[in-house]
Amino acid sequence: MKILTVEDDLVARKILVQALHRLGYETVEAADGNEALRVIAQEPVRVIVSDWLMPEIDGLEFCRRIRARLDSEYTYFILLTSRTADPANQREAIEAGVDDFLSKPLDLQELWMRLRVSERILRFTTQVRQLEAFLPICSYCKKVRDDHNYWQQIEAYINERTGSEFSHSICPDCYNRVILPELEKLRAGVAKPKAERTGG
Repeated sequence: MKILTVEDDLVARKILVQALHRLGYETVEAADGNEALRVIAQEPVRVIVSDWLMPEIDGLEFCRRIRARLDSEYTYFILLTSRTADPANQREAIEAGVDDFLSKPLDLQELWMRLRVSERILRFTTQVRQLEAFLPICSYCKKVRDDHNYWQQIEAYINERTGSEFSHSICPDCYNRVILPELEKLRAGVAKPKAERTGG
């Protein structure tokens, strides 16, 4: 997985990049928010680790611009800051679209944990996007074909990929179109033998 690092302090950026390389990640670098926007337009990434305080476009404004992109896959945004993580700062960052925080000075174990979480979340968002985009479904029985060409009930397919559970009910259209006629047939079937017994 490739990670975009955005940090205006060259020494801090090199320390961050070195830490990411030690953890086995590829990196793309940017010195500020403007450069980061140019980089991500040419080389899309799914994870960004960005400093908060930068000239011109700071980390929060950069995050807002990332979140404003409508046609791109979800990007996990980690904010790197020396600011105190008080409730006001956390609220401001969360409202800008930040997913997670890392405090300076950088802690390798903390960085590793945040990145593992980001991988898990991005995997789920990709699965959900695939579900929303295209489902090969049988026109007759409504089973769904999975990646291994196996046909299964749509509930099981979605449950495996998202963990969603289903409760079943009957929509008003099906109630009127299917259930009511079936109930009428049952009533007619019960009434007919009763009438025959009475008439006999």
